[in-house]
Amino acid sequence: MKFKNKYIASALLGIMVLTTHTSCDKDFLDKNPLNAISGPTFWKTETDVQMSLTAVYRTLQNNFYGARKPFLDAYSDNALDRHTFFGFGNYTIGVINPSNVNAALYNVPYSGIAQCNYFLDNIDGVAAVSQASKDSYKADVRFIRAMYYFDLVQFFGDVVVYKTAPKTAEEAKIAKTPKADVLAFVVEELDFAISKLPATSYSGRAVKASAQMVKARVRMYQQNWADAAAITKDIIDSGKFSIYQGGYANLFLTTTQQNNPEIIFSTKFLAPNNPQGGEGMLVELGWYGAIAPYRNLVDDYEMANGKPITEAGSGYDAANPYENRDPRLKMTILVPGDSYKNPDGSTFAVTDPLLTGFNQKKYMDTSKLPWDRSKITVTDMNVVHTRYAEVLLAYAEAKNEVSGPDATIYDALDKIRTRTGVNLPPVDRTKYNSKDLLREFIRHERRIELALEGHRYFDLKRWGVMAAKLSTLKNPAGVTLSFGEKNNVLPFPQNELDRNKSLVQNAGY
Repeated sequence: MKFKNKYIASALLGIMVLTTHTSCDKDFLDKNPLNAISGPTFWKTETDVQMSLTAVYRTLQNNFYGARKPFLDAYSDNALDRHTFFGFGNYTIGVINPSNVNAALYNVPYSGIAQCNYFLDNIDGVAAVSQASKDSYKADVRFIRAMYYFDLVQFFGDVVVYKTAPKTAEEAKIAKTPKADVLAFVVEELDFAISKLPATSYSGRAVKASAQMVKARVRMYQQNWADAAAITKDIIDSGKFSIYQGGYANLFLTTTQQNNPEIIFSTKFLAPNNPQGGEGMLVELGWYGAIAPYRNLVDDYEMANGKPITEAGSGYDAANPYENRDPRLKMTILVPGDSYKNPDGSTFAVTDPLLTGFNQKKYMDTSKLPWDRSKITVTDMNVVHTRYAEVLLAYAEAKNEVSGPDATIYDALDKIRTRTGVNLPPVDRTKYNSKDLLREFIRHERRIELALEGHRYFDLKRWGVMAAKLSTLKNPAGVTLSFGEKNNVLPFPQNELDRNKSLVQNAGY
């Protein structure tokens, strides 16, 4: 069977109608899916193109690009995958091999890439669409394809690259492309997207800043600090985004995510016909308590006066350890003594005891309590991939690496720390007055601000400190966490090696 038939079937699943960037209807992804249409009638009109583009966006709803993105923090010092849903508990003690690696880390990006390639292979043949519109549509798809390939590089290093859809199974059996060449392709894709995407605020479809921020991540991964600083400064200077002043926790709730000035790119959902995949966050995180934050993360939150809990004069009280802390703590993590209340006033409880004593609170919509499987179809919080706070953090990190502390770096950090409802003191400029000291503070602030959003694993690896950070922790079974040199790349799933004999396993596995 030709691969193209498979891609056609996939592309038409869950089709939704959408509009172009120039349309007055900007909420195209806020429409629930219509029925699929037949392949032979496809790729004739602009509506067909729009439908296929929506199918590309729908690939972002899968697994770690959708509701399960926070689980990536369980492969770090932030949290425990307490039900071993994805095997990260084994990964953090070095027990990882081709048979137990989570295949979704490989399969989900490639499934999305297949959808992208199907789109790009066909759009030029649609005579009814102008070249300018084609370029606009292509920009969305090439941006998403670049994001998938960049994540594959971060997970696996050298990976197989398909720039067009293989026509047969045999054509798909090719060797890996060196990481440097994959990243060069990623940057090429992003540059096209940056040149064609609209320089507007975000309302559901990729914009220029969405692609710029992924490019900034690539440059930070490559330690090209000057480029990363320039890209993020351009986003800042555009004035299209700002720190949301309506409540830190509300960045992760459906009703306050719409046209939110801080969100730059997200995976969108819409209840009841297009809710989150699997059982959704409210069941998996809220009811099951599937992500259990480590005390190590909790202790990293400052006091409300901006001092670490270990610093003299912080006011930390071991008898009341969660009081007078950085307000983001209790908006991110459910701590002992805190509880969810059902509408009848009773205390809501997770299904099993919390192995670390903590539960994830970020993304939890308490208006839908009590959480159980009846809430699966109403769980539709959008999963945030990029927001303005990350832009400011990335600028601060990159600019500090280029030239050390300056006022623009402190100002960027202060915008995050002083948002309404957080109101922490500005960064102490006399204390964090060198490149090394400020670097550590920026890394701390990045951990706290982006906690349980799926960034920590990638950050620790690019900083080269994953092994050092994990080695300070023990899991609830008392086993010290570990990370070996070979684990900087994951093993390819065994079934992929069996399928593609040209694919060579990563070293050490």
